[in-house]
Amino acid sequence: MALVIAIDGPAAAGKGTLAKRLAAHYALPHLDTGLLYRAVGRLARERGVDLDDPGAAGAVARDLVPSHLDDGSLRGHEAGELASRVAAHPPVRRALDAFQRAFAAQPGGAVLDGRDIGTVICPDAPVKLFVTASPEVRARRRTDELLAKGRPVDYETILTEVRERDRRDAGRSVAPLKPAEDARLLDTSELDIEEAFRAACAIIDALPR
Repeated sequence: MALVIAIDGPAAAGKGTLAKRLAAHYALPHLDTGLLYRAVGRLARERGVDLDDPGAAGAVARDLVPSHLDDGSLRGHEAGELASRVAAHPPVRRALDAFQRAFAAQPGGAVLDGRDIGTVICPDAPVKLFVTASPEVRARRRTDELLAKGRPVDYETILTEVRERDRRDAGRSVAPLKPAEDARLLDTSELDIEEAFRAACAIIDALPR
């Protein structure tokens, strides 16, 4: 059986870092699905496509290839704004859902992290982890990360943003953020990355092969 590891969870819970560690440990390809909409938005702008045109944006999404995700600036604010404009289009979502399912179908498996991997993209994945942490811990991590990059930020402002993002993710009509019924919960509030990694490996290694 292919080892597909589906990792979901809210922002700043540590799922991305954990996904990279697990992919390296089990020698699997890794997809940070949060970059997909950002890459489509960036690519659409570069091609002069109207980001508010569902059909045109969908065509860009269908052209997406993994190398488009390698740009480090996709994690910046500008790419996030572009992503928010294309993410509302059903043709874009359909194309990117297909992209993710194709990635997960690689021989041997893959690691995917996002917000609807275990519930929508890979409901039959043998490993489903829902990585979470308290809003206060996630806000502190995000604040520390931005301060380390030299960006002036306020913890209370970040905390408000985290709670608002949680509210939007859980309340959206399409693919709301929630654990799959058979997902294993991994709360990292009191765990560092090494402890979270060991806990995830214990879950995965206990699976029948």
